[in-house]
Amino acid sequence: MRVVVSGGTGVIGRAAVQSLLAAGHDVDVLSRSPENTALIESLGARACPADLFDPDSLQRIYAGADAVVNLASRVPVGYAAVWPGSWRDHDALRTTAVANVVAAARAAGVRRVVQESVSFLYADHGDAWITEQDSIEITPATEPSAVGESHVLGFGSASRAGVVLRFGSIVGDDAMTRFWLKAAASRRPVGVGRRDQWSHLVHTDDLGSAVLAALQAPNGVYNVGAAPVLRGELVDGYAKAVGVDSGAFLGPVLRRLAGPRVEPLTRSLRVSSDHFSAQTGWQPRRSTFDPAWFDAAQAPVAATS
Repeated sequence: MRVVVSGGTGVIGRAAVQSLLAAGHDVDVLSRSPENTALIESLGARACPADLFDPDSLQRIYAGADAVVNLASRVPVGYAAVWPGSWRDHDALRTTAVANVVAAARAAGVRRVVQESVSFLYADHGDAWITEQDSIEITPATEPSAVGESHVLGFGSASRAGVVLRFGSIVGDDAMTRFWLKAAASRRPVGVGRRDQWSHLVHTDDLGSAVLAALQAPNGVYNVGAAPVLRGELVDGYAKAVGVDSGAFLGPVLRRLAGPRVEPLTRSLRVSSDHFSAQTGWQPRRSTFDPAWFDAAQAPVAATS
């Protein structure tokens, strides 16, 4: 299968490209810079000059493709997320860029589009289990991802597949995990919400296999992640990984200062990924949270007084 990937140099993208290649697929990856081209080629894929905001370039690249996988994202790391302007590029990638991907795929005759999304679109459901049938809550922070999902689901039909992957919060060998480990080592707050709420996570080791499995999934939305974990256990896991007794949470004043972008992260999300597993056979290797999840990221981090 010829698969064209955008966002192929990001955390999910690199994992996806490696899994797709290992499965024998023919992989092209969009590139906008010599640095990205070098990274793409080092992974063993072909770099293709194209721009998500240039529909004509997308249609040219998509010609003859069996599937398009859009993993382009630009999430601010750490405390930078509190600045509204820091999300501008990310929001454009989830709205305008996804619309361009879907339009170009339709024009080029592509039969499958796979789109990255996030599970914190769901409303807070307390201790109740959440499936793909449960309600989402749209706010200025979640609307861009919801718009992107609607474009892809509108692409699906009897002859085309539009697949949305609602990933849990990524934990493992990535920049965000390293940031929170350093914060925990300095005894700064790393948790939002309450200790008795649920978090939906996915380890970096399981990202690539999930994208690969999505090439076989029917139309629709799928939750992707490990078994949910209580937020207190997650925050204490960050602390223990760097030799601190327990982790701290943002207080109400700091949450207000952080603004509306933080609100989705305070929702209690006991999300089930059973539907994705039933439809594709995908199973996470890292199925239950453990502080060992941080091993690849925490080596250079040490607790400070």
